Amino acid sequence: MKRYVSKLALVAASLGVAASATAQLPDPGMTIDPDRTAIVVTDPQNDFLSPDGVTWGVVGESVKENNTVENIETLFREAKASGLPVFVSPHYYYPTDHGWQFGGALEQLMHSIGMFDRKNALSLSEFEGSGADWLERYKPFIEDGQTIVSSPHKVYGPETNDLVLQLRKRGIDKVILAGMSANLCTESHLRELLEQGFEVAVVTDATAAAKVEEGLGYEAALVNFRFMANATWTTAEAVEQIRETK
Repeated sequence: MKRYVSKLALVAASLGVAASATAQLPDPGMTIDPDRTAIVVTDPQNDFLSPDGVTWGVVGESVKENNTVENIETLFREAKASGLPVFVSPHYYYPTDHGWQFGGALEQLMHSIGMFDRKNALSLSEFEGSGADWLERYKPFIEDGQTIVSSPHKVYGPETNDLVLQLRKRGIDKVILAGMSANLCTESHLRELLEQGFEVAVVTDATAAAKVEEGLGYEAALVNFRFMANATWTTAEAVEQIRETK
């Protein structure tokens, strides 16, 4: 370990980089072009955001601390008022998905507790009010006939759904990203969108994450958002940016 640290110090010195370089990360920023920018919200669903949801026991504190439910609603409202397109990337599991033979820790947990479960891919039977359903207060924004709801992602990122296709087909290459949960689906969407050549601004208080004995998922995500995203905004900052485009 000492040898590794020494090598890092030598490399840093040769590049003229101080040991505290991580505190001096540049802030690339992102400007909103109304013709090329969309809001993407991951998993605005009951199982994450309702006190009746199956994960509320571990995410509820973070959701309340960040005012996440209200902040996501603010983004929906501002997007609709400004004419920015809105995309939702949901998380659904159908009965056949429970036949998977392996998975990571959280995948196995989600399957075991019935998170995001739907009865059928071709039916909305028992969907209304279920854990997979939208939070009730979001329905006027999501079900207005204008919001684009992608096919479901199955693990964390959009590699398994058609979100990128839907964005590309509308000429979108800038994304304002929010939703649940910070260090899982939201961060995974950030990573894949960046790899696909999008500019991404993450709204850091329009997300939240689980608190478990291993640590705080939200704090882990904040570090990675700062390292990777083109911009990190609060909801208030995002609203200011959106209103400037009018």
